[in-house]
Amino acid sequence: MALVSLAALVASARSGKLVSFPTDTVPALAVRPDRSADIFTLKQRSPDKPLILMAASWQEFLPFLDIAHPDLAIWQQTAQKYFAGAVTLVLPASDRGCTLNQGFTTLGIRIPDSKTAIAILQQTGAMLTTSANKSNEPPLRKMLEINDAFPSVITLGDAIDINEQSGSGLPSTVVEWTQTGWVVRRQGAVSF
Repeated sequence: MALVSLAALVASARSGKLVSFPTDTVPALAVRPDRSADIFTLKQRSPDKPLILMAASWQEFLPFLDIAHPDLAIWQQTAQKYFAGAVTLVLPASDRGCTLNQGFTTLGIRIPDSKTAIAILQQTGAMLTTSANKSNEPPLRKMLEINDAFPSVITLGDAIDINEQSGSGLPSTVVEWTQTGWVVRRQGAVSF
């Protein structure tokens, strides 16, 4: 599969194909929320390693979150402070959100601080994402490497340097809402 334009990538993503595009951290491997099994299969990823839902706005996360939760306002304030950026918030999921990651009642959400990623997500809606690599291997940082490693993935190759390292290379900081408040699960690019 060749590297494609943004418009072709969006069309492929909407039709349910696996796609890859740059973000502020490492390039994303992304798929429509109803096609999560495709990422697990491609990456040979264990089902106990959940995927992150990425979107262009807070509103797009709401169908996937437990919006009846008494702490919704705190989550929204935290999201306003840290989004867009390299922070993933892990929050109690709605019934629909629980279907995205087998065996989980929470969902990691993130809005990337990347004009390219936002432009794509504004057109595709929320996408399930992970780093572009086989499980337990380092994330691939160049779009050309991703295209070579995953020929079946539709990879963005237009209006960007496909030979350049994409993003900071640092993972997002993952923080989970618990009964006692926020707990840092993975220290990444941002101090929380």
